[in-house]
Amino acid sequence: MPVQIGGGKVSEPRTRVDLSPTAVGDKARASSRKKSRNKKKAPAATSAAPVLPMQRLFDTSREVFLESSPGFVPPPDAVARLAALLNDLKPHDVGIDPCMPCFKHNDSKGPPQVTYLHFYDCSKFSFGIFCLPKSGVIPLHNHPGMTVFSKILFGSMYLKSYDWAKSLPDSSTNALENSDGTRLAKVNTDDAFDDSSETIVLYPENGGNLHCFTALTPCAVLDVMGPPYNRADGRDCAYYSEAPYSSSCGGDNQFSWLKEIPSTFEMKGIQMVRKFVA
Repeated sequence: MPVQIGGGKVSEPRTRVDLSPTAVGDKARASSRKKSRNKKKAPAATSAAPVLPMQRLFDTSREVFLESSPGFVPPPDAVARLAALLNDLKPHDVGIDPCMPCFKHNDSKGPPQVTYLHFYDCSKFSFGIFCLPKSGVIPLHNHPGMTVFSKILFGSMYLKSYDWAKSLPDSSTNALENSDGTRLAKVNTDDAFDDSSETIVLYPENGGNLHCFTALTPCAVLDVMGPPYNRADGRDCAYYSEAPYSSSCGGDNQFSWLKEIPSTFEMKGIQMVRKFVA
């Protein structure tokens, strides 16, 4: 089955990439009894092996989203802990670099294809990396009932995000929602970010729950989402068009009308083979 990821349908993964540590080969047997007799036992380990960055990300995400359900917001200290861990992640920690084919736009006839490297998902949370070539776009979409952590690992991108408006910006006769399904939203973020930027966190009702990405350079974004999208539970990803808001006093660039639209946006999915210790 195709992996269901926010921001677009993910095509059936055709590639499995094994990022597990290379197995160490068996040692050659001693060729003589003398060598066997003189062979010394390896000293016992005095300390535990260091926890790899991706295992640490799995452990922390599992703790933060232990009670995850639609609308769940982790407590502030948990948000700070996971965000700090993501802030410290580097591309080599997750096994990627800008020279990988998924960051290049080789087809001049169509828009750059976005690739999703899928590492893990369960009913509580998921995480993976969105790989965008220069000018690659993830269209405006939502995250129903979700808390999402996004960290740019390298490159730069333009981010525009909205939250649904809770009140009208003026005393006009406009409503928050029109009969044709358009709904008023307020701009949360409208700026460029790069790998020096700290982790961006959006919440079920605020923080820029509806957002779109446009890659200014080849870039990689690691997302941790909880709970993940679930079509069976009615929490599928929706896409939106934007139209300017205007009132009797003129335009207001802090608000836009958003309308849900069909989308043919698809990403290439690559299932990463990574074993995590629960």
